[in-house]
Amino acid sequence: MALNIRIQIERFPIAGAFTISRGTKTVAEVIVCTLVDGDHSGRGECVPYQRYGETVDSVRASIAAARSDVVNGVTRDELRQLMPAGAARNAIDCALWDLEAKRDGQPSHQVACQLPPRPVSTAFTIALAEPEEMAAQARAASNRPLLKVKVGAGNDAARIHAVASSAPNSRIILDANEGWNDNNIRQNLLLAAEFRVTLVEQPLPVGQDDILRDIPHPVPICADESVHTTDNLQNLTGLYDAVNIKLDKTGGLTEALDLRDRARELGFGVMVGCMVGSSLAMAPAVLLAQDADYVDLDGPLLLARDRSPGLTYSGSVVSPPRPALWG
Repeated sequence: MALNIRIQIERFPIAGAFTISRGTKTVAEVIVCTLVDGDHSGRGECVPYQRYGETVDSVRASIAAARSDVVNGVTRDELRQLMPAGAARNAIDCALWDLEAKRDGQPSHQVACQLPPRPVSTAFTIALAEPEEMAAQARAASNRPLLKVKVGAGNDAARIHAVASSAPNSRIILDANEGWNDNNIRQNLLLAAEFRVTLVEQPLPVGQDDILRDIPHPVPICADESVHTTDNLQNLTGLYDAVNIKLDKTGGLTEALDLRDRARELGFGVMVGCMVGSSLAMAPAVLLAQDADYVDLDGPLLLARDRSPGLTYSGSVVSPPRPALWG
């Protein structure tokens, strides 16, 4: 029986709204790629991201355009040569991982992980808002060990103070989503150090981050939008202390594993992050995150409802996926 591919758009309402420096969303739109081979099937979920020029329609078209290669048995390594990194390739790559696991009777973690996977603790995101509202979000999440705080829209000093005061026992990552500039970055980094911030993520716009080579890093700085694949790493040495690896940027788990390993070789810390998606999108990333320095896989926690079956979250601790979900 020939391999068949199905493409489905799904929408998951977000609990409230999710706001960063670039805008607000209330629904997570995802695309699920399902590969069917006789009695076995594998799924991969991706999240199209407008920041990278992706839309639901463009990603769906890209997956559809790869149909002939997929049904003719393209391998995960061959897929990297046929498609650019991004959401479309991620959906197919993760579906191939899942299909291989189901067809071979060998869990994906036996290939992706050196040791049996364990639960990992994830950050929880505090969305960008006025300081008083962010303080309320932080108080509600103050029992969580790590908060990822969205900043980058001006008046960040008040936001940082509000969150740090409202969750004094939580470690904090600041994520500016390219929202700082060369006029305020030094002051903001010193403020982050004053409040004992653990990490600052992508403070400057892509292409304007050379300044990071010439200024102090009182807090470690992590690249996000500036890093997609292994090819980006060499240009980031001396600028960043860590890199945020997301499957929708790398174009799947296959490239993400190589990116993680190469980042370690070059001395970068490793963060494993996500777009806002369901448990199906997070599942392969949990395997990638087994030895990460920072984990940010809270996508399902931000949804009003997740898919079922989904990942198991106990507070901020997420367990590895079960085969019924993925892998």
